[in-house]
Amino acid sequence: MLTRRQLIRATGPVVLSSAGLSDNTVWALTSSGSQHGAENPQMRMHVGTQRSCTSEMLQFYRRCGVSHVCGTPDKWTLEGLLDLKERCSTNGVSLDMVPIGMPRSVGLLRDAAHRDRQIEQTCDQIRLAARAGISTIKYNMYVLDVLRTGTTRGRGGSRYSTWEYEKASSKKSLTRHGAFPAELFWQRINYFLERVIPVATECKVKMACHPHDPGVPSGGYRGVERVLGTVDGLKQFVEIAKSPYHGLNFCVGTIAGNLQNPSEEIFDVIRYFGTRQKIFNVHFRNVRGKRDSFQEVYPDEGDLDMFKILCTLKQVHYSGMLTPDHIPQHPDDRDERQGLAFALGYIKGLIQAVYAKP
Repeated sequence: MLTRRQLIRATGPVVLSSAGLSDNTVWALTSSGSQHGAENPQMRMHVGTQRSCTSEMLQFYRRCGVSHVCGTPDKWTLEGLLDLKERCSTNGVSLDMVPIGMPRSVGLLRDAAHRDRQIEQTCDQIRLAARAGISTIKYNMYVLDVLRTGTTRGRGGSRYSTWEYEKASSKKSLTRHGAFPAELFWQRINYFLERVIPVATECKVKMACHPHDPGVPSGGYRGVERVLGTVDGLKQFVEIAKSPYHGLNFCVGTIAGNLQNPSEEIFDVIRYFGTRQKIFNVHFRNVRGKRDSFQEVYPDEGDLDMFKILCTLKQVHYSGMLTPDHIPQHPDDRDERQGLAFALGYIKGLIQAVYAKP
């Protein structure tokens, strides 16, 4: 006989909602963030990846012990999503998340009519994800792209992606969208969330937003204030829409790179968002340095205690994917499989150690 929880998971959140249960109740019973589930093997953290989902790559992921992915459909249609989901399933992998197909500046452009069309497209994509049975979408609220000043040499001849604000060029030249002071940025973020999160809530699809990578000093960079490049900004962001389907793609490396003392401060940040059930996905990478000056390094050699980070995530009952990203590169690793395999294996080992810990 099915237990109540098994029945809930089998029937799904949309059916539960129609039965009259509140959004918070549905989320608590069906999501990977359910409380007190950390010791259930099905509710533990698991290694994931967010790269190509061809059959060849899916088989490679399985050889590395990966059974959960974030993947991009060939076409953003219901058929495209279902094809991707079936391809993953055929290769023994669960499609847990998709990145939304939208411009990085969606919801932030000055052309109101164009902005509204893109927001409506985003809402349509949320509805398609729900119909395909995909529980989470990751997205960002960027005007500027990821900022880096180049690479620096690392172990074994690797190259580490590096950010040095003092060495960054074109600080004063505006983007093609013009200046984005903090007040305007928050207006556009509110406008977007007010229209998108109600649809996500209705569809029971979690929206996981990535922080600004990296944050920049007050006054902005190229006229843009990166309001999601501080912990205070992220705290303000998650409070805008009161929904259990509004949260973060919690990038450990990005948030650490936005702190003055990341090796000490990162744990309280995890506790803050984790206890509020606002961590929907984790990008798991290590950094060396601090705000305005850092390198992205291999997971075992940075300033962050990655084992302690996993212990903290376990304490707040996080049970989703741990995904490596921005892995150091090397000319002998042109398809980046060496670095990826190392990172995946490292995360797998940490997960085993965390759950073996009394």
